[in-house]
Amino acid sequence: MRTTYMAKPGEVERKWYVVDADGIELGRLSTVVASILRGKNKPTFTPNVDTGDNVIVINASKIALSGRKAANKVYYHHSSYIGGLKSKTAGQMREDTPEKLIETSVKGMLPHGTLGHQVFLKLHVYAGEDHKHEAQNPEKLDISKLI
Repeated sequence: MRTTYMAKPGEVERKWYVVDADGIELGRLSTVVASILRGKNKPTFTPNVDTGDNVIVINASKIALSGRKAANKVYYHHSSYIGGLKSKTAGQMREDTPEKLIETSVKGMLPHGTLGHQVFLKLHVYAGEDHKHEAQNPEKLDISKLI
């Protein structure tokens, strides 16, 4: 009788990938990045174990938003004080904090719980070309082929 392979946390080998977000739509980028963070691109994927890889996203400020999302899509957060509802459009977020725009999108595609938080910590987003993870020897990942 055959049994299904179940990955154990100590056996997982992690890689580092660099993704260039220049000109790629936000949703398309987020789905690919979330899949790699979870490890769904590996044959050893196990739903209850963090089998994913680390992902570095560069050029977050040059990400594309389709349609009228730059003006019409609104992100809200509340300060927990009376009248503390804050809102920003996707276009404003792309100008002010482009890292937060990608992080919010990817985080919504990950599991909501302790495993999702652990997976989310492997995402590193930078607004420009430079990142501080050269020591990990990240591989350049062309996601235009994966979309």
